[in-house]
Amino acid sequence: MNSKTPPSDPVPSPGPRQLTLGELASATGMDLDGGAEAAVDRVASLLEAGPGAVSFLANTRYRRQLAQTRATAVILHPSESVEGYPFRILYSRNPYFDFARVARLLNPLPAVQPGIAPSAVVAADARVDAAAEIGEGVVVQSGAAIGPGCRIGPGVVIGSDARLGADCRIEANAAILAGVRLGDRVHVQAGAVIGSDGFGFARGEHHWEAVPQLGAVIIEDDVCIGANTTVDRGSQGDTVIEQGCKLDNLVQVAHNVRIGAHTVIAANTGISGSTVIGSCCTIGGAVGIAGHLEIAAGTTLTGMAMVTGSITDPGIYSSGVPASPNREWRRNAVRFGQLEGLVRRVEQLEKTLGAGDKE
Repeated sequence: MNSKTPPSDPVPSPGPRQLTLGELASATGMDLDGGAEAAVDRVASLLEAGPGAVSFLANTRYRRQLAQTRATAVILHPSESVEGYPFRILYSRNPYFDFARVARLLNPLPAVQPGIAPSAVVAADARVDAAAEIGEGVVVQSGAAIGPGCRIGPGVVIGSDARLGADCRIEANAAILAGVRLGDRVHVQAGAVIGSDGFGFARGEHHWEAVPQLGAVIIEDDVCIGANTTVDRGSQGDTVIEQGCKLDNLVQVAHNVRIGAHTVIAANTGISGSTVIGSCCTIGGAVGIAGHLEIAAGTTLTGMAMVTGSITDPGIYSSGVPASPNREWRRNAVRFGQLEGLVRRVEQLEKTLGAGDKE
């Protein structure tokens, strides 16, 4: 469907839905204690929840708020003791996870409205599935293919020979550039750029020569890419983000990086070229990872860590210096500069003491 076929009459966003607690329990597999017919239509924190709301407790620091909440139902771990509270209970082994599922059930995404907006520009040889929605000002270049159920927001650019699987959502002004491959249900937030040239330059005697970036970007199923995040194409091979990964806003993924399945990466993290990150890693905000490294599956890097060597044993890794009062920081900075001399003095003392022991 490449002709200009305006989307059908707009259907208002469904907005919050109303479901009974019995319906929620059935949809999520949680056990319900009381009031299956009670209706809810929103989620909220324990203190902000009122009648008709579902809340949750996942952190014991907030347990005291159970006595104050007016929520209709609260999602709790089975180990919690809640005798005497007036709310209904949905029991979950992972309350925050199931809270997210409930929030999605009560707030479904707007339905895709198939069609191509009049102001969109779609190349004659591009393939747009009849069940896809192409918004205002979208550009779909030659050879691109967009699968069924995709929703392409206003101002998006889909580059030449790019491929989008089924049910992808590309938000306003994102760019999916030439040759990029997206799997099914990929969500790209506004302003993200997928498939830009990697930072590749060869140094000559007096100038830098750009190295052609000839690879692509492959993003597998169920990946989420945050707003203004950039994923560079490979230089020769491809940059790959495996299934289920979640990248926050303002993340930089350099050329030829590979990120293993179900890894999550927080905002402002930068990953240098050709680094391989294993599956199920957790990477905090503003982490810096040097190039050509390997990070073991299951590794956690806390916020602002600087990784300059490969990590072969999974665990929790941290670096950086926490903020401290300025006078204390200045004293410690001076002492840091004195460490080399201190080490040499200790080594000399050890040698002297060792010589004395031998006598």
